[in-house]
Amino acid sequence: MPDVRAAIIPVTPFQQNCTLLWCEKTKKAAVVDPGGDLDRIREAIRQSGVTVEKIILTHGHIDHAGGAAELREELGIPVEGPHEADRFLLDRLAEQGRNYGFEARPVTPDRWLNEGDTVTVGDLTLDVLHCPGHSPGSVVLVSKDQRFALVGDVLFQGSVGRVDLPGGDGKALIRSIKDKLLPLGDDIAFICGHGPMSTIGQERQSNPFLQGEGLL
Repeated sequence: MPDVRAAIIPVTPFQQNCTLLWCEKTKKAAVVDPGGDLDRIREAIRQSGVTVEKIILTHGHIDHAGGAAELREELGIPVEGPHEADRFLLDRLAEQGRNYGFEARPVTPDRWLNEGDTVTVGDLTLDVLHCPGHSPGSVVLVSKDQRFALVGDVLFQGSVGRVDLPGGDGKALIRSIKDKLLPLGDDIAFICGHGPMSTIGQERQSNPFLQGEGLL
């Protein structure tokens, strides 16, 4: 079983959790959701002593994808994810950036991700779940062996992703969490797109958005 490490790098004015994920055995890494502040990301890569082999995007919002085009060009590595339903967001990253006061370039992934796909980072294999709701193309990456997940903005500690942005759908978001995340098991720890880590079990018990008939 691969020995996995992760470093969380808060980026952009939205304090988005960019994650540097790597396999300790191979020292191969992925940058997950490089929304911006690339100097911080570069420094984390340097300090970790890893070789980044890919960029992974959980969805197409500016704070998660705004630095992907520049980082891909700089490192000469592919971008994987999200699901193609977020193409319209990635195509409009420059426009999103202008709306929030910082620069970004559109990016087209080298590989779109679909339900049932896998993503590798060194010897680590992550299963892909398509979890629409926060955005149409949001994906979650799960290591069932290591018992952890990268959930983007689908689920947070004590909250869920906002659904008032273009393509958002509250009912679809709750279905994604109910049908795909809760069944993973209470011991699954997850890194989310903003704020502290949590576990599926903690959110099942205390998240106010996950209470109610038919959900648990």
